[in-house]
Amino acid sequence: MKKRKLNRGQLILLAMTIPPIIFITLFAYLPMTGWIYSFFDYKIGYRLDMVEFVGLENFKYAFGDPHLPRVILNTLVISLLGLLGLPLSCGIAILLSELSTKKFVCVVQTTVTLPHFMSWIIIYAIMFAIFSNDGVANNLLMEWGVIKEPLNVLSNEKYAWYIQAGLAIWKSAGYNSIIFFASITGIDTEQFEAARIDGAGRWAKIRYIIIPSLLPTLMTLLLIQVGYMLSNGFDQYYVFMNPIVQKRIEVLDYYVYRIGMLSNDVPASTAVSMVKTFISVFLIFSVNKVAKRVTGNSVI
Repeated sequence: MKKRKLNRGQLILLAMTIPPIIFITLFAYLPMTGWIYSFFDYKIGYRLDMVEFVGLENFKYAFGDPHLPRVILNTLVISLLGLLGLPLSCGIAILLSELSTKKFVCVVQTTVTLPHFMSWIIIYAIMFAIFSNDGVANNLLMEWGVIKEPLNVLSNEKYAWYIQAGLAIWKSAGYNSIIFFASITGIDTEQFEAARIDGAGRWAKIRYIIIPSLLPTLMTLLLIQVGYMLSNGFDQYYVFMNPIVQKRIEVLDYYVYRIGMLSNDVPASTAVSMVKTFISVFLIFSVNKVAKRVTGNSVI
């Protein structure tokens, strides 16, 4: 059988995949070799041949921590609330697609996407300037007579889940809306022409053409977010952490940092990270299977 030769264009595309493969290998797969520390009584500064092999003892110790169920609950609740950002992003994209002024669309896209490119430190500085005891919001509300005492929003344990989930949605909604907007622009214009000829109005086009066309994109983004449900970030909770809300916003990523770096228990933190990775992979394939049954389409 004659071997098929790749043309120049195919070779260029193949070469373009080399840098991402190297990047993923160095920063995603190579660090996985560190999982071996979870099976040893490892201490920083020692070689593995100088420490005792303890098998699954670190797993038993880590998952026997009475604080871990609370941390897992915080992680799941904030992540599930964050899923509400997908319908919001979809709605923003649909609204943008209905606007006729391109300059205004560009302004709106830039405005809603800007938070995605801001670091959590900058976002914390903005939130602190607005919602701290001496912030703009408290000063205005007290000046207008709405409240008599400052509201300490960032240190309110009761609403900590919703505040952190809301910030995460605000940061990511604009970027995800661009992905949905790109999917809308890829819809065949003949469908809209046929709908217009049949007398379909704006809402009918959105309901019967745009929304069904966005379902594959929605399922893809949902699958990605479910995969990161147990890894909902470290930076956000590190900068917003304080003793008052710690019990409500300490998520798994921060927990791993706390026991691994602050408590110097690297094996236990590695064990938690390992199990978290396996559960995340399981969630991805489970949601993909459910999506295939419900919609007939799958990503994996």
